[in-house]
Amino acid sequence: MATKKTLFCGAHVVNEGRVVVGDVLVIGDRIAKILERNNGEVFNSVEVEDAEQVEANGFWLMPGCIDDLVHFREPGLTHKAEIRTESAAAAAGGITSFMEMPNTVPQALTQRLLEDKYERADEVSAVNYSFFMGASNGNISEVLKTDPARVCGVKVFMGSSTGDMLVDEEKVLEGIFKESPTLVATHCEEESIIRANHAKARERWGENVPMDQHHLIRSAEACYKSSSKAVELASRLGTRLHVLHISTEKELNLFDGSKPLSEKRITAEACIHHIWFTDADYSQKGTYIKWNPAVKTLEDREAIRAALLDGRIDVIATDHAPHSIEEKNGKYFSAPSGGPLVQHGLPAMLDLVHKGKITVERVVELMSHRVAECFKLSERGYIREGYKADLVLVNPDAEWTVTGENIMYKCGWSPFTGHKFKSHVVGTWVNGVRVWDGVNILTKNGNHAGERLKFNR
Repeated sequence: MATKKTLFCGAHVVNEGRVVVGDVLVIGDRIAKILERNNGEVFNSVEVEDAEQVEANGFWLMPGCIDDLVHFREPGLTHKAEIRTESAAAAAGGITSFMEMPNTVPQALTQRLLEDKYERADEVSAVNYSFFMGASNGNISEVLKTDPARVCGVKVFMGSSTGDMLVDEEKVLEGIFKESPTLVATHCEEESIIRANHAKARERWGENVPMDQHHLIRSAEACYKSSSKAVELASRLGTRLHVLHISTEKELNLFDGSKPLSEKRITAEACIHHIWFTDADYSQKGTYIKWNPAVKTLEDREAIRAALLDGRIDVIATDHAPHSIEEKNGKYFSAPSGGPLVQHGLPAMLDLVHKGKITVERVVELMSHRVAECFKLSERGYIREGYKADLVLVNPDAEWTVTGENIMYKCGWSPFTGHKFKSHVVGTWVNGVRVWDGVNILTKNGNHAGERLKFNR
């Protein structure tokens, strides 16, 4: 059987800080050749013989987004989500690779349990995958066995955890920061501050705490105290530290925007909900935008948006963390934190492009290029000859509204329900295989599309 060829014709190729009109040839699972039309280059007939042609005139062709923070809930929490459904939703949102967190049931606290997740993803994932190794107070020996070439990183809940993964023993924390064989990614919120704020809120309102108190309970102070500790530890011990989901203006002062990413040992991430929503949205969205860390003030949001442009924030992720609608409809203390975002993260950022808040080139940098560089991903994150063909085709001017009928998450809801997006993902290719056609997921179980991510470490 002949190797499949795909030819993208006349696309606006968004890559490495430029947008150029060109043609891109994919052979098998790799990008074979890129021609820029303004150079007068054309493919000869032999090169494109039997190639499936994708007419891309006026469309953006981008490298697939790489999401370094998702919770796909498998194993153990599959009433909320599962790898099969959420990887399909990711493909629909232009995400071709994900990195998933260890707080499943059981938690990925041993190398065996971690490998179990990889084996499941190999069976069902529509897109490429990696899974973080989890850290706890009692598993440092397992953490140190993590293979840096085959695992994206080690996840540490510092100061706060929704399960029993809180690492609060100073000796253990220092051991992980000093000896981890790979990148350490942290969730930073100080639990003692949050507990005190919880108690005050309960004393005042009982069980009926208004949702607009969430960002005051899980406060900017709680975030800063924990993230500043992480940065201090990493600076002292030489850790390759990646601080997840920055939510406050104050925390941004901990990060350096003047250095190129290649020279940084400490990096920071922002997530879609902190870039999009503010505390003013709690009145309408309620628990549907209840995340940890909390969505905070307009000032915090605007500072984060500025940091996307000046280099203090290195990458954008989703923190996709679905719960059932029944769970989210509980009162403040019972409704869990987190919500689904992989299908709508890129469209949300492209809305900001339309509003003039950021360029499409910068979006691609923050959601593809820089994620690949941050994690030292092998052969992904760019449109380059010889690289894996993880590609996304976007119609920049195709408006669509989020409804229950087109939401692909297993949980069936979105904080963006009712929102009209300006741009639409019309095609997603993973390792050269088209997995999304703008309406439908095209792979059966995805087992011939998604692959385990590899890292050059």
